[in-house]
Amino acid sequence: MNSEIKNYILAIALSLGVIVVWQMYFPQPGQQQAPQQQQQQQPVQGTTQTGDTGVPQAPAAGTGAGVPQAAPGGSVVPGASLALPREAVLDQNPRVTIDTPVLSGSINLKGARLDDLRLKEYHETVDNSSPTIVLLSPTGGAGAFFTEQGWVAPTGQTVKLPNSDTVWSTSGNSTLTPAAPVTLQWDNGEGLLFEQTFSIDDNYMLTVRQDITNNTSTAVNLFPYGRVQRIGIPQITGIYVLHEGLLSVLDENLEELTYSDAQDNGTNAYSQKSTGGWLGITDKYWAATLIPDQKMSITGSLRHLTIANNDAFQADFLAAEPVSAAPGAKASIESKVFAGAKKSYLIDSYQEQFGINNFELMIDWGWFYFITKPLFKVLHFFNELVGNFGVAILIVTVLIKLLFFPLQNKSYASMSKMKKLAPEMEKIKNRFPDDRAKQQQAMMEMYKKEQVSPLSGCWPILIQIPVFFALYKVIYVTIEMRHAPFFGWLRDLSAQDPTSIFNLFGLLPFTPPSFLLIGVLPILMGITMWIQMRLNPAPPDPIQAQIFNWMPLFFTFLLATFPAGLVLYWTWNNFLSILQQAYIMKKHGVEIDLLGNIRESLGLNKKKNQPGE
Repeated sequence: MNSEIKNYILAIALSLGVIVVWQMYFPQPGQQQAPQQQQQQQPVQGTTQTGDTGVPQAPAAGTGAGVPQAAPGGSVVPGASLALPREAVLDQNPRVTIDTPVLSGSINLKGARLDDLRLKEYHETVDNSSPTIVLLSPTGGAGAFFTEQGWVAPTGQTVKLPNSDTVWSTSGNSTLTPAAPVTLQWDNGEGLLFEQTFSIDDNYMLTVRQDITNNTSTAVNLFPYGRVQRIGIPQITGIYVLHEGLLSVLDENLEELTYSDAQDNGTNAYSQKSTGGWLGITDKYWAATLIPDQKMSITGSLRHLTIANNDAFQADFLAAEPVSAAPGAKASIESKVFAGAKKSYLIDSYQEQFGINNFELMIDWGWFYFITKPLFKVLHFFNELVGNFGVAILIVTVLIKLLFFPLQNKSYASMSKMKKLAPEMEKIKNRFPDDRAKQQQAMMEMYKKEQVSPLSGCWPILIQIPVFFALYKVIYVTIEMRHAPFFGWLRDLSAQDPTSIFNLFGLLPFTPPSFLLIGVLPILMGITMWIQMRLNPAPPDPIQAQIFNWMPLFFTFLLATFPAGLVLYWTWNNFLSILQQAYIMKKHGVEIDLLGNIRESLGLNKKKNQPGE
């Protein structure tokens, strides 16, 4: 293979590393985004007084519904630390228990907030005895994160409404289960009875029905709202391969705001009118989102707030039209809350069942969505079949090789012909030792005559790039891959290989620094990559030959920090490529002088046919 072909392959391979770094440190563009609309923020009191036709604003920082409480009956004072022990905060107020196959927690009767939720199926580490994941937590403690539904009065009306200090009572059932809804009640003492009925399925979807019973002599018009709020900036991965922060799909447009984006834009970070849609706050694997009635016109907003000198982030919606309760009648509105793990098939089923537009985009499938999600579905299918995601990766790698088999065969066949032409290339170089233009012209004539492509060596690497990134995305962002074991020491395919050659893979009693965690799997990947490159003779240019000698080591260190599942794919793909290339070379009568090529690449063989010899 001549130096030009090697240059093309080198450029493509190094581009892979550049793209990886780009994915990590530079943000990805979202889907089409609607222009931001500025919205003035007004504090909402428990009693709202405004004019007859004005549309009120959703609750925000200030007083009443917008201020979290540090303790019963007391507001957070400026500068206060919201860091009480979580269990101590939970004990401060009466609660309704939540108990489902996958969730445990409670609803706070003070404010009717969903602010205590644990995910029974997921643990903090691969050890199943470690604590379960905490998703929602009450205000007053570290990591406050809650959802809330309520009412806002239109302008010109004075209505005593429930707020964050309101203590609701239970009617009937005191434990929320999939078989038993829970109803909360509050009477404002002025003829209005407010109720919130929570129901939940076997997974992570809650339905909240808000009722107003009007026992007065005049009609009451109120605007329903919902919000999800997080106080403080959580620990995030900090790379741009996935989105963590606020997000929404409103008016069919996806909007993603990181916590820093929201800080930069404040209370007017993003606002959009929509019919239906959804919005919320997402972590890597979990999310809390609000889903209003999909036929209801709303204004949805993503905001940054400051509460007691603490950063707070809020996604909220406010109905565009009021709900009207006639005298002696009841009015109702229903919304949903998704709070749990972002399981792909579950989210897809919710999207179809409830008609939630683009609900699947809660999972950040990335640029290669058209490859990433189908690839995940295939991996998920084989995992269900064999019970091991690592084995599923091996099977899917074989299927990918079969899919590209004709193209790769053509490429390897062309490369084999190029190798057979190596003596002719050397003759051309010796014929025009000082005229590269004539060398190139003569070689191109030879390529045309022999019907070979000098770019053939690029394709085996080039076609892997989108698959590589799609698989990287699947392994990194899907919760199904979290803590998925393979065999032996690989207990989590979504994390890097935990072993290291620098402590002899655990035999020496010390832990190397992270940049020296070069495990067994990355080393195998580097070896297979090196062998694959040795199937071809070393480039005649000594500098280029040294670059190719060091490239497997470079990729070994680069991929050592990547999820083990991705390195498993790359290693297995290399091995299959070695077998395929060797077969094609043998089929075309090309000598496989692997040992000779290795010796030549190490400078142990003296090059022949050099001028002056």
